[in-house]
Amino acid sequence: MKFGLQVPSFSYPGGTPDIAPTLERIVRTADEVGFDSIWVMDHLFQIRSVGAVDEPMLEGWTALGWIGAMTKRARIGLMVGGIPYRLPAIWVKAATTLDVLTGGRAWLGLGAAWNQQESDALGIPFPPLGVRFQQLEETLRIAHEMFEGETGSQRAFDGREFRATRLLNSPQSISRPRVPIMIGGGGERKTLRLVAQYADASNVFGGPENIHHKWEVLRRHCEAVGRPFEEIERSTLQGVNVSRDGSGGTETPDQVIDRFGELGDAGAQHILFSVRDVWQTDKLELLGSTLLAQLRDA
Repeated sequence: MKFGLQVPSFSYPGGTPDIAPTLERIVRTADEVGFDSIWVMDHLFQIRSVGAVDEPMLEGWTALGWIGAMTKRARIGLMVGGIPYRLPAIWVKAATTLDVLTGGRAWLGLGAAWNQQESDALGIPFPPLGVRFQQLEETLRIAHEMFEGETGSQRAFDGREFRATRLLNSPQSISRPRVPIMIGGGGERKTLRLVAQYADASNVFGGPENIHHKWEVLRRHCEAVGRPFEEIERSTLQGVNVSRDGSGGTETPDQVIDRFGELGDAGAQHILFSVRDVWQTDKLELLGSTLLAQLRDA
């Protein structure tokens, strides 16, 4: 089992001047205690499930480039990239650049996006859901071609949403056969079909029963397209509020271990999670010495 840290909030004591040093301490600690991956959201406003809309939010790819320079071993990525925010070649070039500059540690996380509020507020086009799914599929097709061979397929692409005359990617990614692609979301008709066709990992939400069901749906999509189900890494996004003694409504490390063990029994191979008040990095040290140490080989 693998573990990833998601950092969804930049509301730290000390305000804006302390965002950089606090985030550095967080990601360096996560890297050192053994997290396999580190993720930030691809949002421009804070989302309602985390905090108030006007709380600090960093742009994702820029933050990842900085995080890459602060870490040595963990893979890093967006959880997950909102497809309307960038053109397909920019997605691929950004992921390739991150991969090259980190020695092969990038993820390319993608999804159909949902936060129309931030797009409308900032003047970013946000087409209907059906169009976004078409954009997502064409972006995935373009990504596969740009990661092909030593410098991309260099072929033209003529889709409904996007057109290109030469899919060149130089330098090519260090990760081969490509920067691993994760698709976020559990939509059973479209999202999980795209996972089966194009992705290296699936990320879904919920408890053990729900995620197990989603992956059984994914298994059927894999059978339909003739792809081995086991080729796709199964990940889930969770939240943790931990303390050593479980006081104040928190969980103890043993309780987190039991909960994550149930997720593993349901099929999870890579558990990504945010940690409440993660700026208190002793919580990451505690999880490293307990959760990561005990469940890594499960």
